[in-house]
Amino acid sequence: MHSSFHTHRYQPDRLATDEYLLDMKQGDVTGDGIPDQIYLFGHKPDGPSGIFADHITLVIQDGYSQQRTVVPLQNNAGYNAVLLLGDFDKNEISDILISIDSGGSGGYGIFYIYSFAHHALHMLFDSDSYNQQYKFRVQYEDMYKVSVSSAQLDLLFIIDISSKGAAYLATYYNENGMLKQPLQGEVLAIAALNPIITAENRASFDLQALQRIIGPTNADTLGYVENLLTWNGNRFDSSRLNIAIIGTPLQSHF
Repeated sequence: MHSSFHTHRYQPDRLATDEYLLDMKQGDVTGDGIPDQIYLFGHKPDGPSGIFADHITLVIQDGYSQQRTVVPLQNNAGYNAVLLLGDFDKNEISDILISIDSGGSGGYGIFYIYSFAHHALHMLFDSDSYNQQYKFRVQYEDMYKVSVSSAQLDLLFIIDISSKGAAYLATYYNENGMLKQPLQGEVLAIAALNPIITAENRASFDLQALQRIIGPTNADTLGYVENLLTWNGNRFDSSRLNIAIIGTPLQSHF
């Protein structure tokens, strides 16, 4: 994956009055041994105290030449835009992770990972491509079960919802435990992308992508998809996918 970009001497003191520095990190992302400066700039329509920014832009300043590479982001509006530097593609050179909260009740996130090794910009990860790649089917079943399946990964999970409460179950099930009518839930778009170190990969970061599983309404959380992504030399592949369920109070079962 590649992203359009250009280089020029981007001067933060010449920014528009509503454009601000959102985050900044220092680290060697080119691989020449000299620390580089990495910036996130964005417009704040509500002024400096506002928490929302749009037109969020990545700027990489080479530590040796001071030349700046400006990288516009396709999805460039949201909250709490932050940077993290770390090696994700196993080449011992730091990459750039950008995380932005989209806001809203869905709790979606916007994520990009760029490599700038040897001054060549490559997109290693973007949340839009991830959401298109990983699709799930959430189907309510008889006897207070919900199946979550991935045809792509040939995986099936069964969530037991019998502890959701009598009023909840009576909404969708007859007294004999049979569904009143076919009913589906949904796995929402990626909400969090967490860099993690595993025993198998201590030299660089893997990624854990989290997605919320809901029932018929957004407020009805059934669990979470936890997808461990590992760089395979060309892209991130799913090396382990789990479903995490929501616990209920122990005494309610006794």
